[in-house]
Amino acid sequence: FRVHNKISRGSAEQIARGTIVLFSASYTSIYQFRVPESAKSGTSVGRIVATDRDIGKNAEMFFTIVSGDGMDMFDIATDKDTQDGVISVGKPLDFEKKPSYTVEIQVQNTQVDPRFMSAGSKDMATVRIGVEDVDEPPLFYKASYLMEVKEDAAVGVAVGSVSAMDPDGARSMVKYSIDRRTDMDRLFNVHPGNGSVFLLRTLDREESAWHNISVTATEFNNPRQSSHVPVYIRLLDINDNAPTFATMYETFVCERTKAGQRIQTVSAVDADEPSTGHKFFFSLAPEGTHRSNFTVRDNGDNTAGILTRRASYSRLHQSVYLVPVVITDGDYPMQSSTGTLTVRVCTCDREGNMELCNAEALSSSPGLSTGALIAILLCAIILLMIVVLFTALKRQRKQEPLIISKEDVRDNVVSYNDEGGGEEDTQAFDIGALRHPDAAAALEESAKQRRDIIPTDTLLYPPHRRPAPATSGLIMPPVSMASQDNRDVCEFINQRVLENDCNPTAPPYDSLATYAYEGAGSVAESLSSLGSASSEGEQDYHYLSDWGPRFRKLADLYGADDSDFS
Repeated sequence: FRVHNKISRGSAEQIARGTIVLFSASYTSIYQFRVPESAKSGTSVGRIVATDRDIGKNAEMFFTIVSGDGMDMFDIATDKDTQDGVISVGKPLDFEKKPSYTVEIQVQNTQVDPRFMSAGSKDMATVRIGVEDVDEPPLFYKASYLMEVKEDAAVGVAVGSVSAMDPDGARSMVKYSIDRRTDMDRLFNVHPGNGSVFLLRTLDREESAWHNISVTATEFNNPRQSSHVPVYIRLLDINDNAPTFATMYETFVCERTKAGQRIQTVSAVDADEPSTGHKFFFSLAPEGTHRSNFTVRDNGDNTAGILTRRASYSRLHQSVYLVPVVITDGDYPMQSSTGTLTVRVCTCDREGNMELCNAEALSSSPGLSTGALIAILLCAIILLMIVVLFTALKRQRKQEPLIISKEDVRDNVVSYNDEGGGEEDTQAFDIGALRHPDAAAALEESAKQRRDIIPTDTLLYPPHRRPAPATSGLIMPPVSMASQDNRDVCEFINQRVLENDCNPTAPPYDSLATYAYEGAGSVAESLSSLGSASSEGEQDYHYLSDWGPRFRKLADLYGADDSDFS
């Protein structure tokens, strides 16, 4: 908003042929504006209006800030459409540092005619701008913090501290915390009151030399007001790692050589980074000095040479030598380690080039090596497994299945493809053999008991006849021939059923035997309708009329009297 305090300074009739520019119709104006301290650079503060009775280019004007304590804090520009002066924020404002500013603004035409300069072609206005206090988040004293700590520092040791304050006049208390998204491993923590950063876990510079975290400052009275600051923590190196060989060395020595011959040059590496640089020392381990076949010579440049102490070596006597080398660094506290160098004895040519190093490959070796024996044994086992598998498959192919197809059923079913004539048909099956088992006993002894197998044992229950009853002094009633024949057939069938049920040597094949014998004393009697004494005419079908219209036609057919059809 703007407030126009118009103070008269001259006559309103002062006009100079349209070239005089006046603020608010020839009155010297005092403008007052207010802007919050949180306004960003370029934010509009207010507009200043000037009038000019000319038109076109002669009415164009521009504004400038000519004096005042806010010359560096604010800017002014001309709106091309309305020819108003627009005041904007030039630099960040701070109510706590300066709550208000005053500037003098001048306006004049862009097209100035020298003929009317004496009459005046510019005007001045005073603008007072007040800065409003805004609740701001805490402000850290530094834009970022750099801290250093030794990698062997104990848990709980303070690494450094951060500090922030509430820039508002209320000076609210501030509490500190760590943004855990920047410290997923929870290595650090900060005291909520004084901002001290300390360790929660031990550190290792060789794993990570730098840690970057973010500390948050929040107002107690308004937790929504918070700010962040980055904290960079550098770990200082401690000599806590021993040097080791730079690589895995493959060293050999010729069977014929000379004493003091250098066969290998070794170097070392160290995970630590001393400020003065690495310095390594090499020596032969004490356990290797006794009857040593090799020696170690330190070159003084972080390398060492492995030298021979004999003029000849024999693969037959010893094909591999282990040389223990002690590597020591020059930092404090001193660290050292023992590396073992493997030296193989090889056959070489005259120029010292390696030809053969494997002791197992010597042509003079009378026997086979362990590796060769193992390989031969594995090959033999594989061949044996192949033979066993082939034999098993071959035997499985020779065995015929019980049922090859659906048509080849191994049941004991005898089909004659014709309909028998019953008991009257004696050509299809002679039942006389069943009625006279004694006559067929001799044939049954040699015949197969079952058509699907050949029995290997004798009958468990040989056929026998009941002893004839004594007739002396007694007169037996006459027995009909039919009942005697039926008794013999029943006894024959029961005997055969018992033999087949109790024979343990018979395989579990299904067996169907047809004897064309119906039996006597059936409860159901005959199921045939040929001998039925009843006829259809004697049955009553009048009940069909009670079944509804769907059965009316059937009731008419069966319920009609014979006279109806005559």
